[in-house]
Amino acid sequence: MTIRVLLADDQALLRGTFQMLIDSCDDLEVVAEAADGAQAIALARVHHPDVVVMDLRMPGTDGLTATETICADPALTGTRVLILTTFENDEHVARALRAGASGFLGKYVTTDALLAAIRTVASGDSLLSPGATKALITQFLATPPPRAAAPPAAAPGIRDLTDREREVMRMAADGRTNDEIAKELHLSVLTVRSHVQRAMAKVGARDRAQLVVVAYKNGLVSPDAP
Repeated sequence: MTIRVLLADDQALLRGTFQMLIDSCDDLEVVAEAADGAQAIALARVHHPDVVVMDLRMPGTDGLTATETICADPALTGTRVLILTTFENDEHVARALRAGASGFLGKYVTTDALLAAIRTVASGDSLLSPGATKALITQFLATPPPRAAAPPAAAPGIRDLTDREREVMRMAADGRTNDEIAKELHLSVLTVRSHVQRAMAKVGARDRAQLVVVAYKNGLVSPDAP
């Protein structure tokens, strides 16, 4: 199965470089290119790509706004966004995840890392490492934005989680990989992955990163816990 990619970056030379790199892989294909966020939104609605590789800073509609719009579109539930930018800091990562992004990379990454990231995001997994995910969620996402007047309501499906799904969800939010969870719970990695996927489906999380966000926001894990 070929992973269909939309490139969104205001630098034509960089888009061209990425296109040649991606199209050189048998399992990847660039279906469209966008020079700004507005084009990225429009082209995503036309092509329904599996992954949008999105720059943050573009003229007009920026990458964060485009990411939020794409991730909120019911017609694009199968499209995931990978943020790729030179402006890499914790605040940008937090804002990108709040907007609905599935992953975040700096443009300094190697070509192999970029290709692996596209495949990872397309598979529904979070691109962020477990340790980075925990630190990020704890510092930024466990606390509602300043404009929020009240804590968010419980995510739909939280009460439908089985005890095992809650346990796996907590461990994922604590930064453990599927392999680590499987070893600790004496389960197969495939079984752990199934629990993660069922939990994602029940709470409406697009990927593992958002599952971690839901766990913190709904009190399954405390940011103050050791």
